[in-house]
Amino acid sequence: MKRILSLVLILFLWSCDESSVNKDDLHYLNGYWEISEVEFPDGSIKEYGMNTSIDFIQLKEDKGYRKKMKPQFDGSYDTSKDVEDFEISHINETFTLRYKNEFSEWEEKLVQLDSVSFSVINQEGITYKYKRFEPIKIPQ
Repeated sequence: MKRILSLVLILFLWSCDESSVNKDDLHYLNGYWEISEVEFPDGSIKEYGMNTSIDFIQLKEDKGYRKKMKPQFDGSYDTSKDVEDFEISHINETFTLRYKNEFSEWEEKLVQLDSVSFSVINQEGITYKYKRFEPIKIPQ
């Protein structure tokens, strides 16, 4: 019985591996994203409805940038000149986004990525979940 329980526990932990990202999927990061929810280490969750700002991510090879954008009703975007540059590295089957600017350095582990969503977990254990941004279309 103990062996069966041990085997079930090992299989469960193995299936819970958050690293479901492969190199061929990294191109999905390119584009416009909005935050959908944040999960804190204590298990509490903050859900987001409509967002007034979104993130634009551009990745080429192992370098990229992230920029805050404000969608406008005419389909254009307002943006600041602030850009967060990052490099992506692949260590121990995990992709990590490493940010560095004149004020600080931080990392986010990429734990899930597909064509319509992605999530990262930061060094404090906070998970950020994003969904692909869909502009609001107003009929004319």
